[in-house]
Amino acid sequence: MNNKPFIIGIAGGSGSGKTFFLNCFLHHFKNDEVTLVSQDDYYIPAGEMTQEENKHYNFDLPSTIDHEQFCVDIKNLLKGDVVYKKEYNFNNPLAVVKILEIKSAPIIIVEGLFILHFKEILALLDYKIFIEAEDTVALNRRVRRDGMERGYPEEDVLFKWHNHVVPSYNEFLLPYKDDCNQIILNNLDTPDHIISITEKIAQDLKIQYCKERA
Repeated sequence: MNNKPFIIGIAGGSGSGKTFFLNCFLHHFKNDEVTLVSQDDYYIPAGEMTQEENKHYNFDLPSTIDHEQFCVDIKNLLKGDVVYKKEYNFNNPLAVVKILEIKSAPIIIVEGLFILHFKEILALLDYKIFIEAEDTVALNRRVRRDGMERGYPEEDVLFKWHNHVVPSYNEFLLPYKDDCNQIILNNLDTPDHIISITEKIAQDLKIQYCKERA
């Protein structure tokens, strides 16, 4: 029997609806069947910044991620170890920092913008899912999220979108799209649509997982 956890990589650009997709996807597994490792928790702290500094700081570069620790933690989960990690607070000094306890599981989901770009992490993935949305849909989602959840002015969101988000997506994620096992077009904000897609993928992966361990 091969007891190595099955690693699923889920990549998607900003506004692709990746978070909602992930929440739906995880819902199809029991708690002890799956664990999630998010690239967001491996941002290198940028320190306190003014609104203007935050606007111009490019968070959409691979160099902003501690990818070495990211990879180490994935490998530790593969060995069955428990990983403890500070939750990233998106540079909000008022946020209460939580310590995440990430337990190993038969299925490990690794998600983030650069997971396909980091070669050592890419090599660990058994199955790759690419989530995308049309530019206008993704931008509208980004404007709503950053305005409602993070209080960013729309002008700043648009500046980051055109100068940071789109160039980074085109350079560090889009080139890997055709190498993924599954490509999901997520333009609809319809829960039933994503729930049905994630249910089908989850069922197929469970069958594949069982076959590989038979």
